[in-house]
Amino acid sequence: MSRLPVPRLRSNSPDRIHAPIPGPSIPSGSSLKRKAVPDDGEESNPLKKQQRLLQPSRIRTNLSQSTGTDSKALTKPRAPNLATTNRSTRGTSAPPPQTTARTVSKPPSATLRSTRPAPTLKNSAADVGANARLATQLDLERDAVLDLQQDKQALLSRLTASKELELKRRTELTIASEEMDNLRKRYSDQIAELEINLQKKERFLREAQEDLLSLRRDVERERETVISLKGKLQSQENAQIILTAENHSFQSQNTVLQTELAQQSRRIADLTLQHESDQCKVDEMTTEAMENELIRRKLHNMVQELKGNIRVFCRVRPVLSSDISASGSQLSEKAAPLRDEITADMAFPDCRDHKEITLASSSQSATGRERQENYSFVFDRVFEPHSTQAEVFEEISMLAQSCVDGYNVCIFAYGQTGSGKSFTMEGGSTDATQGMIPRAVAQVFRASEDLRSKGWEYKIEGQFLEIYNETVNDLLGKYDLDGKKHEIKHDPKTGSTRVTDITVLTLHSPTQVQALLSSAQSRRSVASTLMNERSSRSHSVFTLRITGSNPGSGENCEGSLNLVDLAGSERINVSLGNGLNDKDRVKETQNINRSLSALGDVISALGEKGDKHIPYRNSKLTYLLQNSLSGNSKTLMILNLSPLASHLNESLTSLRFATKVNNTTLGAARKQARSS
Repeated sequence: MSRLPVPRLRSNSPDRIHAPIPGPSIPSGSSLKRKAVPDDGEESNPLKKQQRLLQPSRIRTNLSQSTGTDSKALTKPRAPNLATTNRSTRGTSAPPPQTTARTVSKPPSATLRSTRPAPTLKNSAADVGANARLATQLDLERDAVLDLQQDKQALLSRLTASKELELKRRTELTIASEEMDNLRKRYSDQIAELEINLQKKERFLREAQEDLLSLRRDVERERETVISLKGKLQSQENAQIILTAENHSFQSQNTVLQTELAQQSRRIADLTLQHESDQCKVDEMTTEAMENELIRRKLHNMVQELKGNIRVFCRVRPVLSSDISASGSQLSEKAAPLRDEITADMAFPDCRDHKEITLASSSQSATGRERQENYSFVFDRVFEPHSTQAEVFEEISMLAQSCVDGYNVCIFAYGQTGSGKSFTMEGGSTDATQGMIPRAVAQVFRASEDLRSKGWEYKIEGQFLEIYNETVNDLLGKYDLDGKKHEIKHDPKTGSTRVTDITVLTLHSPTQVQALLSSAQSRRSVASTLMNERSSRSHSVFTLRITGSNPGSGENCEGSLNLVDLAGSERINVSLGNGLNDKDRVKETQNINRSLSALGDVISALGEKGDKHIPYRNSKLTYLLQNSLSGNSKTLMILNLSPLASHLNESLTSLRFATKVNNTTLGAARKQARSS
């Protein structure tokens, strides 16, 4: 008897075994479970519904029944009952062992020694019959599965054909809809065109009727005119005889005028030739003027470089009435002697070039001997107390011209508090007392206007800010309300500096700049100290940006002019005295001295040779002026000194710092060209 192939049984639970049914392969994505009631998604999707119907049924066997199955139960075969069921026991495909034959052939002694009773022949025959029925049932199930799969393939083929037909019908419907839309559009266009033509014809008809009425009126008028002309014709014939005589006289005059006209024509031809030659000369002179302008720029820059790309001017302010008031109460009788008493011993020995200043101080040694010390300092220019604002600006006006030519220029006032820095930079309300800022702006406008005749076009913009306690504040905007944080940005390609969210105004005249200065002065941070009743507690920076272009030569340039009024350098114990408990004033003074010290470190680093790191970022002031203090700019420092003897030590400190700046040598300044 041949063995029947029995599928391998996998026990999932102690009382249930699922047997896989051999047949064609089923995609892994499809589920083998049947749903009792399909959901809405399956009812709406015929493909999913058909797949559900074509899924093979799971064969569930009852291990407790091995016999007594009828012919109707063959659609769900049941597995043979196993004596012992364990989760770890694996089913085998081999037929049950023929234990009956082996049991019969055993000797009685072996039967007696066996601890387990051997199965009887009746039970073995029942198992073989059950296996046969199971095999028959599996064959029927395989045939049913094959039929269902064939039906599934046929239905899928019909479904695919139906979808293709539906797609084709939809395409034809879309094409028909488009054709219908085109016909409707063409029909509406034809109707609109016919309506327009009808309106044109109606308008033409109205115009023709109006013209007909007008022509009829004209005919009536012409008839009346003909009647009047007939009367005039007679009078004209009489006048013709007179005019004929006059005509002969005019012909003779015409001959004379023709001769004069020929002479004037020859003269006009000569003037035309002369004009063409003059135009050629003008073009040559224009070209020569442009070349001369380039030469002037080069020579001007050469002169400024010979003077030094970083220069130091020293200015001593005069003794003020407030200085005398602070020194004594009896002013009316002792004003002149008191002025000499409070004034430091300053001398200006170089009367011709005005480049030297000398200070003398006397002190008493420990032995009681009086010691006299003299200090001499030399700068690019020294202005005595009687020097005017115009004389100071005359020396720096050429730097404003360099700014128009496309260079970065920085002019900053340095000195102790109360030495006249704000007066030097901003000046007073009259024309004679105007400071360096309004004068430099006026000079920039004059230079740009002069160059307009040579084809240059300029755009001038201005901004005004202050650095207070290492914070950038906008003096032209509402910085006390919006709370914006301004950041300093440098463009290494163009060498320009920008401050984020800062107010930048386009300037059209120096008068507009004067109004901006007045508005910014009222917003600047000031306070009263022992050395100055209105001391600036911040560094103010007025920046003027000039962008120029010459369409004729194709040249572009971009320069900036930074006019800086630094806060006064001061010692806390001298400027505040007993006011050291005022934390705000102490913090202001510390930040001022720290930023000025950072400026000195930058100047020292620039003066040293080699690739030494320059600490621009140590202060907001030095970082803002980075492009104006480097070798690509022209820098001027105006040292302001107080003439009072009580400020002598502060004056010596400022003079020593200015000497260090004056000994610093920068590289050649480069023109900031703007790409067109």
